[in-house]
Amino acid sequence: MRQAEISRNTLETQISVRLNLDGSGKSDLASGVGFLDHMLDQIARHGMIDLEVKATGDLHIDAHHTVEDIGITMGQALAKALGDKKGLLRYGHAYVPLDEALSRVVVDLSGRPGLDFNVPFTRAAIGEFDVDLVREFFQGLVNHAAITVHIDNLKGDNAHHQAETVFKAFGRALRMAVTADPRSSGIPSTKGTL
Repeated sequence: MRQAEISRNTLETQISVRLNLDGSGKSDLASGVGFLDHMLDQIARHGMIDLEVKATGDLHIDAHHTVEDIGITMGQALAKALGDKKGLLRYGHAYVPLDEALSRVVVDLSGRPGLDFNVPFTRAAIGEFDVDLVREFFQGLVNHAAITVHIDNLKGDNAHHQAETVFKAFGRALRMAVTADPRSSGIPSTKGTL
């Protein structure tokens, strides 16, 4: 079982993440940020990843540190669960629609952190959730998982739908990338390492 548990404690946040890449899509989420929990549930369900996130943070200021630090901690857990990446497909992609919104996410378990994020949100907040934090979450995740992720919202009028298609597509793309390649047991790179 490819799983990991990581805790990260700072003066601003206390985060624990447990994930299982070979799960069934179950989640147990308590970030203190309701909209983020809804989005993390999309990653779990569509990625078939069992995901547990517990967080306390300085939400009296705003959600920035909590959301970013959850991304960082999830990235660390993902890197640990992936191990040496032997025998994996390495690449994954997904297009996901939700009503009028459509997003594409492409993942490379490259060993190199990189985020290309193109989401023209139609408003600045979804309820009390600042849409800038979507990018902050993914930046923390890719930096600490050492993966490359391209995120493009291709269309959408409703910011909630835009965000939800991004998280669903990320879950689907990650699910593909971490799948075992039945034709290979080696490292999927000419370098011999990822």
